[in-house]
Amino acid sequence: MHLHLAYPAVLAALLFCVGLYGVLARRNAILVLMSVELMLNAVNLNLVAFDVWLRDSLHAGQALTLFTIAIAAAEIGIGLAIVLAVYRNRGSSAVDELRDTAEGPADTEDPADTEDPADTDSDPQQARQSAGSAQSQKAEASA
Repeated sequence: MHLHLAYPAVLAALLFCVGLYGVLARRNAILVLMSVELMLNAVNLNLVAFDVWLRDSLHAGQALTLFTIAIAAAEIGIGLAIVLAVYRNRGSSAVDELRDTAEGPADTEDPADTEDPADTDSDPQQARQSAGSAQSQKAEASA
């Protein structure tokens, strides 16, 4: 019994479409990564199906499938590491909130937080210490 090529091709097309929908519609970064994996598995199914259908003696489709699986494993490992790092820093893994990651957080200073050493009636050394502690607190808050 010989399996017709249409069955795995249709299944792969459906898997790819579901993965594409997941990439385009989801906002959670982990679900987007899962959708990319689904798309890669659809490609793997096509590679193996065409390898069997063409009866390739070198089994190039299956070899490419093994390389794709290895690349997908590396991609998901690095992707999850990045998502976890972003989640620890931002508190959310929503893709929409990650757009400003490259730009950094907005530097908005509250005028009440800044202290002018000239306005204080104390000695200059105390003014420098208070300004230094304010800067260290801002550095700790941004880290």
